[in-house]
Amino acid sequence: MSQIQILIIDDEADVCTFFRRLLTRKGYGVVTASNEPDALAALGENSFHVAMVDLKLPDTDGLTLLQAIKSRQPGCEVIIMTGYSTIKTAVTAMQLGAYEYLEKPFDNIEEIEALIEKAALHGRNLQQGSGAAEEWSEVARAVGFRVGTSPAMRRLVSLAHKIATKNVTILIQGNTGTGKEVLARFIHAASGRADQAFIPVNCGALPENLLESELFGHEKGAFTGANQPRRGIFELANRGTLLLDEIGDASPQIQVKLLRVLETGEFMRVGGEKPIKTDVRVIAATNVDLEQAIREKTFREDLYYRLNVVRLEIPPLRSRAEDIPRLAEHFVHQLNPAFRISPPALRLLQGYGWPGNIRQLANVMRRAVVLCNDGTILPEHLGNTLQNGTAADASSPPAPGSEEGASLPPERFLEQCGRAELLENMGADELKRMLDAVRALEMRLTAAMGAKGLGTPVRRGLRDTEEETIRRALEQYRWNITETAKVLGIGRNTLYRKIRQYGLIGP
Repeated sequence: MSQIQILIIDDEADVCTFFRRLLTRKGYGVVTASNEPDALAALGENSFHVAMVDLKLPDTDGLTLLQAIKSRQPGCEVIIMTGYSTIKTAVTAMQLGAYEYLEKPFDNIEEIEALIEKAALHGRNLQQGSGAAEEWSEVARAVGFRVGTSPAMRRLVSLAHKIATKNVTILIQGNTGTGKEVLARFIHAASGRADQAFIPVNCGALPENLLESELFGHEKGAFTGANQPRRGIFELANRGTLLLDEIGDASPQIQVKLLRVLETGEFMRVGGEKPIKTDVRVIAATNVDLEQAIREKTFREDLYYRLNVVRLEIPPLRSRAEDIPRLAEHFVHQLNPAFRISPPALRLLQGYGWPGNIRQLANVMRRAVVLCNDGTILPEHLGNTLQNGTAADASSPPAPGSEEGASLPPERFLEQCGRAELLENMGADELKRMLDAVRALEMRLTAAMGAKGLGTPVRRGLRDTEEETIRRALEQYRWNITETAKVLGIGRNTLYRKIRQYGLIGP
């Protein structure tokens, strides 16, 4: 086995001497340089597995040298050393291809040795073309994260894996359906908090008063129906990770409270007087352009900078065409491992623009499985949306009688689209959109029947409307009386009275 070569670039002679002695004892070949010309000369004369580069040099900076090293020796792993570390600089370095960064002074020698050994092994594998699995691949498999082969996506995941251990706030930006929550779960699993709770909360899915109680909890008597104190998500996620999904939809009042938690690590329950400490790693996600929202005065600039310590942008599916076949097969095999996708169907999938991204692809493939009878998914099973190349929303199932659902009678359509395994694989947003689609379908059916002179069921008035509203709210909140009463804007006693009045029966 040839000797591992390491380049040390630092203008402090003591640092160069320290690493030369430390690494020579480990059996490494060591070359030192104190300025840019010496560093470039060393790169021209030797091939290195690892380069340790000081961020501040008299005649240049570490980021410039990082790019020079990567352009000359792509297989050389670079570790940035700095006494002026900021997480922004570290992220920039890793985005430019740095393997990791070290802060001066060097306190833990064992950690440094382990890091250099790890980087050297990775650099050697790259130079030898060994095809070793990425460091993050095991974590990705564990959380079901299908990364694919797209270079942009693999660079993003590699950066996310390195940042995961840094315990900083992360902002994930990406279009709807790109997999922001999956990336957040991957970061949690790769962090030092992996054995603690990961709790996602959708800031746009709950009314403001309910979201505040969900996040921070409430004290007994804080509002009507608060008969006992309740811990909020910030308490439940203590020492774990909290995903604030759709943060761009949070109200101004919630934004103020979130800012305080991020600044102080403290919050108060609704109706409380005593601050509560919390140690939560916050990951925020949004499909909103927060910088534009700041200009429009709908999002706080100070909160944005607190959240945007590290920003990860997920590329849309249309820019990852090489990943579409594997993703499509994955979604098909979730419902039926025996099914396959025909080559013409794969070509059609790769040629489509996917405005709904991975979520839309998942729904199209689930629908294709429903429509397919012989085990091979053909272009006609993908629907006219793809065949015509239009960008219509594919998140809802084909309506019976439509071109996409014409091959199914209404009873068959409802039987297939109402299958438990299909619904269980859908996310909260998908289920809500499907419910909205079913309600819209009911209105269209009623209108069509009226146009044909057919009798249609007539609502019996306000009493029926109120009963249906209460019943649906109870079902949505799983008969949680307190939450249902809050959403309906009535007291718990009133809700109990209405339940008895209408004879509603819980689960």
